[in-house]
Amino acid sequence: MNISSRPMLAVVTLAGAIALSACAPGVRPLPASIGVEPALEWRTELSITEELEHSWWQRFGDRRMVALVEKARENNPDMRLAAARVEEARATEAVSRSLLLPTLEAGLAGGARREVSAFGQGQNSLVAEPAFRASYEVDLFGKNRANINAAEAGVAASEASREAALLSVTAATASGYVSLLALDARRKVLSDTLELRAQALKFARDRAEVGYTSQLEWRQAQAEYHATAQLVPQIEAQIARQENALSVLTGEIPGDVIRGGSLADLKQPPAPDLVPSELLRHRPDIAAAEYQLAASDAQMRAARAGFMPSLRISASAGAAISDLLADPISIWSVGGSLLAPIFNGGRLQSQFDAATARRDQAAFFYRSTVLNAFREVEDRMAVVARLGDQQRALEAQRAAVADALRHARNRYRAGYTPYIEQVDAQRSLLGVELSLVQVEADQINAIIGLYQAVGSAPDTEPTVN
Repeated sequence: MNISSRPMLAVVTLAGAIALSACAPGVRPLPASIGVEPALEWRTELSITEELEHSWWQRFGDRRMVALVEKARENNPDMRLAAARVEEARATEAVSRSLLLPTLEAGLAGGARREVSAFGQGQNSLVAEPAFRASYEVDLFGKNRANINAAEAGVAASEASREAALLSVTAATASGYVSLLALDARRKVLSDTLELRAQALKFARDRAEVGYTSQLEWRQAQAEYHATAQLVPQIEAQIARQENALSVLTGEIPGDVIRGGSLADLKQPPAPDLVPSELLRHRPDIAAAEYQLAASDAQMRAARAGFMPSLRISASAGAAISDLLADPISIWSVGGSLLAPIFNGGRLQSQFDAATARRDQAAFFYRSTVLNAFREVEDRMAVVARLGDQQRALEAQRAAVADALRHARNRYRAGYTPYIEQVDAQRSLLGVELSLVQVEADQINAIIGLYQAVGSAPDTEPTVN
C-alpha cells in the first residue's frame, strides 16, 4: 500500500464508523405527566405559625429530649449506614472520573532460557525486557462523561438520602421521648385511680362487715380495684419497651432513659411556617428522588452511546536486554483502534430500552414522592388544627364525669343508689383521663410530625474554625 494513501484510508474508516452509528436509537423525552404544580396555599390554615428552624427539637423545652435527639443523630446505626453509602457513591464517582484519564503501566519481563542458535548449537541466555505502556480511550460521543454525570448525581442522591434518614431519626427520637412521657402520665393516672379504688374498697368492706350492705357491693369493689391494678404492669411493660426502643435509636444497649420532666412540662411550639412551593426544596427525599432521576437519565445517555464507535489509542516503549547482545535494543509501538458495533443480537438495544425504562421509573417515583410529601403535610396540618377541639371537648367531658362521680359517691354513701352507679362513673372518669393524656401527647407528636413533613431548614448555626 502506498504511504500517501494511509491518511485517506483512516478518513474512510472513520466516516464508515460514524455512518454505522447513525443507527443509534433516539432518546425518548421524559413523561409529560411527572410535573407537579404546588397550590398557592395549604388546604388547612393554622392560626399560629413561626419560621422553620434547623434545630426545632430544642423548642420543646426539655434538655433530655435535646440530648437524646443529638445523640441519636450522631450514633444511630442507620445514620452510620447512610454515611457509608455516601462514601461508596463518592468512590464510584472517582472510578467514573478515571475513565477520562489515560492508563499508564510499567512492567518488567525476564528469564533464562536455552535455545538453538542459527549455527545449530545450544546456547544459554539471560533476557530482560522493561516496558512502559499507555492507553487512552477518546470519549468521542460522551459515554464516559455520561457515566460521570450519573455518578455525580448518585453522590448527591446518597447525600440527600442521608439527610432524609437524619430527619427521620430525629423525629422518631423526639416522638419516642414524648410517648415515653405519655406512658409515665398514664401510669400516674392509674396510680391515683388505684388509690381512690382502694378507698372505695375499704368503705364497701366496712359497710359489708357491719351488715349495712350485702357482700355483692364489696365484691364489686374488689373486682373494680383489681381490674385497675392489672393495668399498671401493662403500662410498666410498655414503658420498658419504649425505653429500650429509645436506647437503640441512640445507638446504645437497651436500658433506662432519664427524663427531663413530665408530659405537662413540655412546651408546644407553633407550627412551622412554609408555603407549598417551598416544600420542594426543603424535603430531602424529594431532592434524592430528583437526583436519582438525573442519574438514570445520564445512564440512559451512556447506554445510547454504546451504539457509537469507540476510539482507543495505545503506545508502548521498552528495551530488550540480553547477555547475547552487546547493547540493549529499544523497542516501541504506537497504534490505535476504531471499533463500531454492527451486530450483537439486540444486546445494545435491550440495554438502552432497560435504561430508558429505569429513567421513566425514576420519573414517576419522583412524582409519587412529591405527591406524598404534600399529602403528609396536609394530613399533619389537619391533625394539628383539630386536636385542640378534641382536647377541649375531653376536658368538658372530664368535668361532667367528675361531677357525676361525686354525686354517685354521695348518693351511694347515703344509701340512695347501688354501688354499680359509682363504678360506672369511675370507669368513665378513668377512660376520659387516659384519653386526655393521649390527646396531649398526640398534639406534641403532631407538631413533631409536621416538622418532619415539611423537611429540613438550612443549618444557619455558626461554624467554629
